[in-house]
Amino acid sequence: MAKASETSNGSQPTIGEPYYCQECKRNHTKGKIYKEHLNFAKFGVEDKSSDIEAGDTQLEDSNVTEDEESFPEDEEYLPEDEYLPGEMDEDEVQNENGEDEDFDNEDLPLNIGESECVDAVKKLPGVGEATLKKLIKAGFSSLESIAYTPPSIIQEESGLGDKTTAKLIKASMEKLDIGFKSAEAVWEHRKNIARITTGSQELDNLFGGGIETGCVIELFGEFRTGKTQLAHQLCVNVQLPKEDGGLEGNALYIDTEGTFRPERIIQMAEGLDLDHKKVLKNIVFGRAYNSDHQVLLIKEATNLIREKNIKLIVVDSLIGHFRSEYVGRGTLANRQQTINAHLHDLLRLTDIFPELSVIVTNQVQSKPDVFYGNPTVAAGGNIVAHGSTIRVYLRKGKGEQRVAKMIDAPHLPEGEAVFSITENGIND
Repeated sequence: MAKASETSNGSQPTIGEPYYCQECKRNHTKGKIYKEHLNFAKFGVEDKSSDIEAGDTQLEDSNVTEDEESFPEDEEYLPEDEYLPGEMDEDEVQNENGEDEDFDNEDLPLNIGESECVDAVKKLPGVGEATLKKLIKAGFSSLESIAYTPPSIIQEESGLGDKTTAKLIKASMEKLDIGFKSAEAVWEHRKNIARITTGSQELDNLFGGGIETGCVIELFGEFRTGKTQLAHQLCVNVQLPKEDGGLEGNALYIDTEGTFRPERIIQMAEGLDLDHKKVLKNIVFGRAYNSDHQVLLIKEATNLIREKNIKLIVVDSLIGHFRSEYVGRGTLANRQQTINAHLHDLLRLTDIFPELSVIVTNQVQSKPDVFYGNPTVAAGGNIVAHGSTIRVYLRKGKGEQRVAKMIDAPHLPEGEAVFSITENGIND
C-alpha cells in the first residue's frame, strides 16, 4: 500500500489534492484509484510502459461516493478484492489497449470454471473475467440464474451496476428465448416431469405418482407425524435409479432443528439393499444456526447444486428459527417479508434447475377461536401457503401408521393416504 508523500508546502495531502507517490514513481490525486498502482500494490512491480510525465490513466468508480472514500490521512486505500468498475466495462479492469485484464482462472470454482453454463455466461456482451468472477461468486453461473433473478438481487449479491445488470438480464432472456409459449408446449414439458418415490404406493398415488420435480412441497403437522422421517427417506430414494423411482442424484439437507440423524439414513439404505457409506456420502448436510444463516445457505446452494448433482433440497424445518427470533406483533411484518423472500429463493431454484425438487417441513399452531373441528393450522400464515406449490398435512394414526392429507395442489384432488414408519423406513 502506497504512503502519500508530502505536498510542496510540507503538509499531508487531503482528498482531491495531487501528490507524488514514492512507491510507483507517479503523480496521484489523493482518494483516486489507478490501474498502474493497483498492479504495483498487488504484484510489487512497476508498469514502466506509460510516460510518468503524462500521468496515469485515472479509473474512477462511478458507484462510490465521496463519503464512502474515507481513506486514512496518510494512505491511499485499495480494497483487496475490489475491481475498478466501468459500465458493461463498468466492472472490468482494462489495460492500455482497452482489453480486459487477465484474471487467474484458479479464482473461479474449478468444477464449473470450464462448464458449458459458465461458457454461455462468458459469451454475453460485455462479460469479461472480472464480471464473470463476480457473477459466479454470487451464484449466477448460468443464463437461467441471471434471467430468472430480479435485478435488485443480482446487484446486491454481485456488486454490479444497474445498467450492466439490466443488459445482462436482457441478453440472457434473448439467449434462452424466454417469452410466450403454447399450452401444448407446457403439456409436453409436464408429461416428462421426473418423480421420486416415497416408498409407499398409497403415498405416491396421493402425489400423482411420487414427489415431482420443479416445485416446492410443504409437509406440515404436529411433532411425531413423520415429517423428518419422510425427509430422510426421500434423501435415500432420490439416489435410486430412475426405473426404481429415483433420480440418480444427490440430496442437500438443511437442518434447522438439529434432527438430522445419519444412523436413520443407514437403516433406510440397508432396507433398500444399498451401500450406506455411498448413500451417506451423497447427502450434503448443512446446519442452519439462525434464520439469517438459513437464508444464506439457500443463496449459496446454486453452485453446489450443479457441482454435486443435487436433485433434492430438504429444509427441515422452514419456520423454526423465524418463530423464535421474530417475537411479538411488531416484528410480524418483517418476519413475513423475510420468509416470503426465502420461499421465492427456493422457487427460483426450481426454475433454474427443472430437475430439482424442494421439500420444506413446517410446524403448526392452534387457532384459539376454533371450538369444533381441528384447530391445528400451518405456521407462517398465507405467505407460506401461497409460496408452496403443493401442501400436505400429516397426522398420527394407529401405532406406526400416519395419515397424509392433500391440502392444496394445482393439479391434484383432495385425498388421504395411510402409510407406516418402520425400522426400514417409509412403506405401506
